[in-house]
Amino acid sequence: MDSDWRDGFPFVGNHLALDFLNTRPVMGGEPVEMLLDGGALARWMSAAGLVNGREAVRLGRQWKASQHTAAITKIHELRESLRRVVLLREAGEPPPSGFVKSINRLLREYPVVEQIVEADSGLERHKQFVPELPEDVFAPLADAIGDLLTLTDWTRVRKCQKCVLHFWDTSKKGTRVWCSMNLCGNRSKVAAFADRRRAAVRRK
Repeated sequence: MDSDWRDGFPFVGNHLALDFLNTRPVMGGEPVEMLLDGGALARWMSAAGLVNGREAVRLGRQWKASQHTAAITKIHELRESLRRVVLLREAGEPPPSGFVKSINRLLREYPVVEQIVEADSGLERHKQFVPELPEDVFAPLADAIGDLLTLTDWTRVRKCQKCVLHFWDTSKKGTRVWCSMNLCGNRSKVAAFADRRRAAVRRK
């Protein structure tokens, strides 16, 4: 599968918070909701590396019930609030204090727990995430959003020039303008080539 897509979700953001933001892309000219229900959320969590595949299947079965609709709505609301803040930050504006307070509240209510585990290189600290309810995803999301808000170089966080996906440019030169070469990059090059061909024909 294309490395820009995992289990049907785009992963071009280079940051968990931005990949979460990108779960409502525009396709065919219309916004597409990818986190439709608890099952889709569990699949995205697996694709994002937050849970393994077996755990995602178990959670997806549990979370498809209509009783979790309110939690999914709150997750959507967080994402759209984040979208507004990211657009502000990309324009050089500070995040609203109300949003910062809401993330601080989530950090208190859904803290990230760390544990020491054995690894090939020795003992390491890993973030532990054992969700049982859809709203438990607020723990890694609030942690990631907190990390994103405190990044010092926001000139490298930007929206693709051709679509609505956002990304953190980790390239050495910092000149990335497309969400992905495989997605918008190739389309842009093809369109530019076609424009040059048409211009050449008109000059003849």
